[in-house]
Amino acid sequence: MAASDELLHRADPSALLTLDGVISGLNAAMATALSRPAEQCLGHDFGDLWPAGERISARSLVIHAATAKTVAMRVLNYPGPGGASVACLFEARPVKDPESAERLVWVHALNARNDLTSLLIPFRLATAAANLGLWMYSSHDDRLEWLGGSPAVSALFPDPTAAMARVTSSVHPGDQGAFRQLVRSASAHSPWVSLRYLTKHEGWRQLAAQTRRIQLGYGGPERIFGMVRDDTKQEKHKEKAQAALTAERQRAKDIADFSSALITAATEQELQQVVLTRLAATFGAAGALLALVDEGRLRVSTDAGIAMWEVDVMHGMSLEHPSPLPEAIRTGKSHFIPDREDYIRRWPHAAQYPHLARLGPDYATSIMPLSEAGNQPLGAWLVTYGSGYRPSLDKRTLMGTLADLAGQALRRIRLQQARIELATALQQTMLPTLPEHLAGLEVAARYRPSRDGLDIGGDWYDAFMMPDGTVAMEIGDAQGHDVDAAAAMGQVRSFMRGIAAHEAHPGAVLTRTNELLVTMGAARFASCTMLHIDPSDGRVTGTSAGHVPLLCAHKDGSHSIRELPGGPVLGVVPDTDYREETFTLDEDSTLVMVTDGVVEGPGLTLDAGLERAGTLAGAALHNGLSAEDVADRVLDAAVAVDHLDDVAVLVIRRGERKVRGRGWAV
Repeated sequence: MAASDELLHRADPSALLTLDGVISGLNAAMATALSRPAEQCLGHDFGDLWPAGERISARSLVIHAATAKTVAMRVLNYPGPGGASVACLFEARPVKDPESAERLVWVHALNARNDLTSLLIPFRLATAAANLGLWMYSSHDDRLEWLGGSPAVSALFPDPTAAMARVTSSVHPGDQGAFRQLVRSASAHSPWVSLRYLTKHEGWRQLAAQTRRIQLGYGGPERIFGMVRDDTKQEKHKEKAQAALTAERQRAKDIADFSSALITAATEQELQQVVLTRLAATFGAAGALLALVDEGRLRVSTDAGIAMWEVDVMHGMSLEHPSPLPEAIRTGKSHFIPDREDYIRRWPHAAQYPHLARLGPDYATSIMPLSEAGNQPLGAWLVTYGSGYRPSLDKRTLMGTLADLAGQALRRIRLQQARIELATALQQTMLPTLPEHLAGLEVAARYRPSRDGLDIGGDWYDAFMMPDGTVAMEIGDAQGHDVDAAAAMGQVRSFMRGIAAHEAHPGAVLTRTNELLVTMGAARFASCTMLHIDPSDGRVTGTSAGHVPLLCAHKDGSHSIRELPGGPVLGVVPDTDYREETFTLDEDSTLVMVTDGVVEGPGLTLDAGLERAGTLAGAALHNGLSAEDVADRVLDAAVAVDHLDDVAVLVIRRGERKVRGRGWAV
């Protein structure tokens, strides 16, 4: 047998290499270690055939033996047949082929069964370099042996060996199942698992562990090796960062909600509520107050964080008072007062305005005006801080931005309030004063403007005595929901009143009104229903210009819908004649005239709306209610379904019943 054959005829892995590392021969055990058939290994570089993490060590092993002409040893790892890694001590030494005299390198695994500790040296070095601890578990005696690694991690485990049950008892109960599964895992390489571990001197620590199954030497015993990482500091830092992130997100949400609430506030009371419920909480303050300017004096309100005696001294204070709050409002400049000494230094008149001077030295105050210098003074808000808390410049800047937003909201609210008051006054002047007494008739009217735009619209109603003793009743709707619509409504109503004084028939009144509007080239059209009612016998003559049908409710609770003849809306089609119809209104019956906003709306068709209004009116009559009550029920039902259009209701009840309530009222 050749010498080379003797070197390869071994049970453990063995190979012959050229000096540059090319395999010239190997045995079956080495082919198994390289995870390839022997024929696929011949002629290839020895280092290239190892797993990526072992190639440098394999090459250095060969190079050292080839160049230094001495024996070299390395622990190399390769996948074992059972899934566990095999840690083997390999020796490389220079040899000479006796037949060819060629210099070769012989690489083979050594028997380390009597010195398994030597196989662990690379693991210890690697874990120490990675700041990890290393332990070994033997299922034979169910014990854990601490092998060292990072000194900081090793210090957490002072006992070199411990029974598995004892170690498990120190693991948090919620993590013990994961720990047992980790130790008994059949996989060659487990993922990192987080564990809470109770140490003797350090208390609870947040650890991470990972295990590997390793066979120690070729044909040697299998052990579970665990690497331990102490994540306590990182977890605390992570928890702190997460808490800070959560707090910042909540603060951002609070600020967004605060801004949204300011923008949507519709009244000064709502604005005050937004400020006093959100301001202090959003900026970590102890208390907050809001001061608004009314006729040169402060009107102050506060949350529960500022005592009433502090507020009383400022309520009614003149805007010219030489103290921080009025000064901030006058100048439009914010103030931050870090302590009592700073207040006394900047405002030495503390005796005149003592509330800050009486407070502790760590009491700070921020004052933010709601309007800039040069604009109309609106007010300011003030927040207080206790216990040495000092807001950052960024927070004070953000608070100032929100104060500007609150000022914009306040200007908008006051402007809208002025518009509402103007619109209300204008609407009241344009709606008629109805006759107070009509023998045999009970009349009630209601009007509510659109919620879309200015609180004024084009709906109207009217009632007046005709020269022949009949009562003229009309209801209509001029196009639009603005001042122009109201003007068009007033114009049409005036035309009809003037024409009715000379025309005895409602059809003629609408015909002449239409001709006048068409001739003028009116920009808006109008729908209308006009009735003439004879109180003595209940005879009704009516016509319609594109308006919604008439409702008739009866004492027995029933109702009917009457579609009057007529023509198109007023102001569009020239040369239109409006036809009439005559019918009788029975005693204890009621006519209900409405505009389309009462019976049409989102999700409500005209037919359904008429049916609902007629049912309400019939039920009210059946229950013995007055015309006033009928008008209220019909109007309230329209408002309850969120109608956005103008709404007007005119109710005429025939009977000798005494009028209750408000009589002719809007």
